[in-house]
Amino acid sequence: MNAIEELFELPEYSIDNSQKRSLLISGLSDLTKFHFKNCQPYRNILTNLNINPEMEFKEIENIPYLPVRLFKSQKIQSIPDNEILKVLTSSGTSGQQVSKIVLNKETSMLQVKALASIITSYIGNKRLPMIIIDTDATIKNKSSLSARGAGLVGLSNFGRNHFFALDENMELKTENLISYIEKNRSESILIFGFTFMVWQYFFKKLKDANVKIDLNSAILIHSGGWKKLQEQAVSNEVFKRELFNQFNLKRIYNFYGMVEQVGSIFMECEEGYLHTPNFAEILIRSFEDWSVLPAGKSGIIQTISVLPKSYPGHSLLTEDLGTIKGIDNCKCGRKGTYFFVEGRVPKAELRGCSDTHAESVLSTSR
Repeated sequence: MNAIEELFELPEYSIDNSQKRSLLISGLSDLTKFHFKNCQPYRNILTNLNINPEMEFKEIENIPYLPVRLFKSQKIQSIPDNEILKVLTSSGTSGQQVSKIVLNKETSMLQVKALASIITSYIGNKRLPMIIIDTDATIKNKSSLSARGAGLVGLSNFGRNHFFALDENMELKTENLISYIEKNRSESILIFGFTFMVWQYFFKKLKDANVKIDLNSAILIHSGGWKKLQEQAVSNEVFKRELFNQFNLKRIYNFYGMVEQVGSIFMECEEGYLHTPNFAEILIRSFEDWSVLPAGKSGIIQTISVLPKSYPGHSLLTEDLGTIKGIDNCKCGRKGTYFFVEGRVPKAELRGCSDTHAESVLSTSR
């Protein structure tokens, strides 16, 4: 059994730090060698940095990383074009360059398996009736998906009898929504949407219409960035409080992730922290010298994952700021690193699915 197989065999969030790091370094070392051999741009970068992939990497901190922005300007893949199953594009407002991430069958299957391991540890193994706070037009072309579309397709696997709550004009189908909820009243309902869209098209629409719906047994999963909501003084705490007041909705989970490492999502726990799953890790690096910072120090987030085999995305320096809170000792009981995301690096482009959609909406209304 190789490192990746062993990481998947173990129950999610059950591995202590020393065991996890041992398995991760094995898988990451193999990926570094593989991508060096099969991806010319990656090989050029490591060669110019005098990094020999055959060397022994003793710590995950030593695994070479790429800036996530590089995927916007370069074609970076480790598979021939005839093996490409789908192409994912990052979020971006009009005029921005977007990342293009190629997936083959193996990487796609690993990412689906990883997502299932994470999500089912929160909601259970049973497929639930599902409300998607979006329009079905977002996922019409499954061979070329935006980050938003990839998120919808990925999370839709955990639901059944899917109801898309918005029409093509992004208007809430209120009567149909109420009918769907009443029809599935005897079960827990899974709700998924990007943060700004949940707030703008679901919560605000129903609150303004003075429509109160009891979603006490529902589960909301959302993601996509907070920048535009924070400009409206809507923090994570305000978001949760307002949705509870309007819908009696208690189980609300945010997650952090990106299309450049799709599948390796970091889910929020009941204590309000984001957690690294078995097959992924984060490091926090200093602005000044790129050194790895200890828990409690704010810096640039580096995301690490053993999933990407079709492209060298296994170690990426993001454009997000974060702080590690602790490792293996969160009160929620999940092992692994737990952390906060504090926002974007100053002057970095707006990239989250939620934020870029919010920007496009707000731009047209100015």
